[in-house]
Amino acid sequence: MTLRVLVADDQEIVRTGLVLILQAQPGIEVVGAAADGDRAVALARELRPDVCLFDIRMPGTDGIEATRRLAGPDVPDPLAVVVITTFDLDEYVYAALRAGARGFLLKEAGPELLVQAVQAAAAGDALIAPNITARLLTAFAAAGPESAPAQPLSPLTRREEEILAAVARGRTNAEICAELHIGLSTVKTHIASLMAKLGVRNRVEIAIWAYRTRRR
Repeated sequence: MTLRVLVADDQEIVRTGLVLILQAQPGIEVVGAAADGDRAVALARELRPDVCLFDIRMPGTDGIEATRRLAGPDVPDPLAVVVITTFDLDEYVYAALRAGARGFLLKEAGPELLVQAVQAAAAGDALIAPNITARLLTAFAAAGPESAPAQPLSPLTRREEEILAAVARGRTNAEICAELHIGLSTVKTHIASLMAKLGVRNRVEIAIWAYRTRRR
């Protein structure tokens, strides 16, 4: 299946470079490009791409607000958004993930990681640049939640606890399969159950919940 991607970045040279990188990959098609957040939101709602790739700093509506409009807590049918930026600032990471982003990358990450992030977001996974993952989750744990994290709606099974810990360590579905010797469909079923029990919407929120409750 071809992944349909929308790219938004206010710098033409960067936007063109991202498009070229993605278009060169088999199974990926760039269906639209925008130079500002308002246009990005409009195109995303019109085209319904599999993944939106948004820069944070854009004129008008920035990438974080665009993400919130398309993937935020109040969006009934959220899109998958990966946020990219030149600036390795914690506040950007927190804001992007709280807005609903499924991934966060620095522009210097390189083509391979960029493609991996797009593919992960499309598959329902989340990829955060490795050099900030540990720092991000540790900071969430140290700072504590803005409000106490909700307790599971029902107790987690032993297997769900194992998968919770694996997700918190940044493992992908394939890596969890290999680590726990179970099938991909089983992993997906357990992750869906975790999201329902924890009242979260994606793997990033599962990891944050695990770190805030020290269950990792």
